[in-house]
Amino acid sequence: MEVVEKKYITPEELREHNKPGDLWISIQGKVYNVTDWAKDHPGGDVPIINLAGQDVTDAFIAYHPGTAWQYLDKLFTGYHLKDFSVSEVSKDYRKLSFEFAKMGLFDKKEHVTLYTLSSVFLMFAIVLYGVLSCTSVLAHLGSALLLGLLWMQSTYVGHDSGHYEVMSSREYNKFAQILCGNCLTGISIAWWKWTHNAHHIACNSLDYDPDLQHIPVFAVSSRFFSSMKSYFYGRYLKFDALSRFLVSYQHWTFYPVLCFARVNLYLQTFLLLFSWKRNVPDRAYNIAGILVFWTWFPLLVSCLPNWPERVMFVVASMAACSVQHLQFCLNHFAANVYVGPPSGNDWFEKQTSGTLDISCSSWMDWFFGGLQFQLEHHLFPRLPRAQLRKISPLVIDLCKKHGLPYRSLSFLEANLWTLKTLRTAALQARDHTIPPQNLLWEAFHTHG
Repeated sequence: MEVVEKKYITPEELREHNKPGDLWISIQGKVYNVTDWAKDHPGGDVPIINLAGQDVTDAFIAYHPGTAWQYLDKLFTGYHLKDFSVSEVSKDYRKLSFEFAKMGLFDKKEHVTLYTLSSVFLMFAIVLYGVLSCTSVLAHLGSALLLGLLWMQSTYVGHDSGHYEVMSSREYNKFAQILCGNCLTGISIAWWKWTHNAHHIACNSLDYDPDLQHIPVFAVSSRFFSSMKSYFYGRYLKFDALSRFLVSYQHWTFYPVLCFARVNLYLQTFLLLFSWKRNVPDRAYNIAGILVFWTWFPLLVSCLPNWPERVMFVVASMAACSVQHLQFCLNHFAANVYVGPPSGNDWFEKQTSGTLDISCSSWMDWFFGGLQFQLEHHLFPRLPRAQLRKISPLVIDLCKKHGLPYRSLSFLEANLWTLKTLRTAALQARDHTIPPQNLLWEAFHTHG
């Protein structure tokens, strides 16, 4: 029997295949050509483009079930990566992931989706009753606050269904995404997948992670003052006179801005769904779901007796839901940041560096949607939220073993850390030795 000699390419040669139209990756030392597959990738092309030209084994393990390995053979180039090695951290991470799979943790969802959806529909019924059957202003205010909580819980189901199947089939899972995201909250699941997958892959990269790119309103680092390029949006984040002014007071405006953060998310949804420059998966379903939201929500608000109450209802519902926007900021704003593309060979290290956990009692897990265990979620994004508290001690032990940070703060401490980060950047923004750019309109993340 003839022995086929392995063909090798060096890491430097692999790195040359890192551009759209020429995308190669390595998984466990075998090199794959994913150029054509990128446009059909369920997680979008951004994660592949960001990680192309290097070994991505840890990221692949984090995001894909065991059944995904069978599809790699048809993409194999015939090359192996020369001098391929695995760090001790990655070895332990992969071993832990394998153990979780062996224990069946990735499949143990524990009816969380059923309970959450039941609470969402119950809250929706109470909101309808409060608006349509009650005349008291306090009842209308309570309904608005409950609607904000409904949006939070519905978003958690949309988030879960975007990372793993929460329903009995892929079709039902897609239905849950459109229902909980588009129909109930007005935020497109397609937009969420586009930005969220990029965030996970490039966690806390200033120029690759869209969740940190909030110029001109917020800047978590003075590095934004150089008008760096966003490789996610494909444009420069201009630090102009308006940016300087707004960032200079961001530690004061942080909470008020969060109360209206949903307005920007609605705008982002429309910009993506009605931009024909991007290939949006299930665009028609997403648009239909958004139309459902913009039918029932304005109709509900119109049922209130006068304009002051209508304004109160909209503002109160958004303010109540802002707690969720705040939580996402607390998980990352005060963590370590870096500049440059994500690297496939330090997956565990980058996730521990860029995330903060929020400590709370187990009875509050429903309120935070499990995402208070942010590091655990980033390391194992396919793991159902019901398992995150259980694996936390194992993650802590692994961090201690390799001298990596594991930061779990109280809700108050996380707020103080975030405000300190924003204040530090705000004071630096007031340094007028940094010249502003001559562009005043950067208020929203337009897509070009």
